[in-house]
Amino acid sequence: MSVFLRHAEEIFEAACTAGSEDCDMAILVNRDGGIHMIAGADWALEPMRLHYGAATAYRVNRSGSQVRLEARRPNESCTLTAERPVPAPRFGLNDFPQYLMLQ
Repeated sequence: MSVFLRHAEEIFEAACTAGSEDCDMAILVNRDGGIHMIAGADWALEPMRLHYGAATAYRVNRSGSQVRLEARRPNESCTLTAERPVPAPRFGLNDFPQYLMLQ
């Protein structure tokens, strides 16, 4: 497996296990290994990669229950998507009063 795909999978796994809030984040990795993160960038990933001179670019989009990662570098690209399970409501003893009112 290539380093490019391994890094894409690691970023995707982190996005899947992170909080439930929506997220749109671009991660640009320069040729010297420097990382530049841009929140809410509305550019397509490849033009953004070229504009910043990045060797590799990743975009993480988490919206509702869907997580999507797009990854690009020269001559390679991949897209990973997943539906996160919606947690079932948890009802337990904490939902019931711990006292009894008598009248």
